[in-house]
Amino acid sequence: MIKSKKLNIHKNSDVTYFTFPSFDQYAFIKHGFSTRLGGVSEGIYASMNLSFTVGDKKENVLENYRRFCNALGIDYKNLVLSSQTHGNAVRVVTKEDMGKGITKVRDYDHIDGLITNEPNLALVTHYADCVPLFFLDPEKKVVGVAHAGWKGTVGKIGEKMIDRFKDHYGSNPEDILVGIGPSIGVCCYEVSGDVIEQFKKLGPEDKKWWIDKRNDKYQIDLWGLNRTILERRGVKTNNITVTDICTRCNKEYLFSHRGHLGKRGGLAAVIQLNEILT
Repeated sequence: MIKSKKLNIHKNSDVTYFTFPSFDQYAFIKHGFSTRLGGVSEGIYASMNLSFTVGDKKENVLENYRRFCNALGIDYKNLVLSSQTHGNAVRVVTKEDMGKGITKVRDYDHIDGLITNEPNLALVTHYADCVPLFFLDPEKKVVGVAHAGWKGTVGKIGEKMIDRFKDHYGSNPEDILVGIGPSIGVCCYEVSGDVIEQFKKLGPEDKKWWIDKRNDKYQIDLWGLNRTILERRGVKTNNITVTDICTRCNKEYLFSHRGHLGKRGGLAAVIQLNEILT
């Protein structure tokens, strides 16, 4: 089984998932990042596939969500799913969104980040190598989650999330906790020169986050780059937890688009603010 020095690993029945220790200290939230383990899907989707868009049976995906949410202590009917297009748009989620993408039709598109301060809304984004970003402001009681592929990283979706916390909820960036979850590591993430040209737009100081392998091939550290983007927006370094789990290196336990050559299911990041009793 996967081991980690940065994340907590949980097993509830057959469902295995990860949480961030810095988030776990707050009883008023529930969160988790899924693995492949504990679901009902078969074949290339085995077994905890949480993506409706890869060809799996809808009834299997729904059952997987029910099982995963039960493990987290969340009602799957409270889920609100993103509609990802590798952009940097962020949606403020309200009670009217409850169930969209899972039990109701979504009436939004091009959304890679979700944020809310309303309880019992479980925010969901999807992965199979891209970087999940979890957010918590324990002072203002606001949570969020964002999907940062290479395009979202170049588009500074982490920065967009912090700005939305500040502008919509009055958060102080220094109070915000961030978790950078399991995703493809610098060990396995090779790109060509045309992609690096997009990363160069971030600034010359970010060159340290990629390695020139020659022959127009580069390896990129998306974890370090997203952390830097967050730090520049005012998030404290000590408030950022960076994963030590690469999806491609652990394709037996995690779906990896590169590791499975595109024939795979999907993982999910989920976070919910609970009802706070005063």
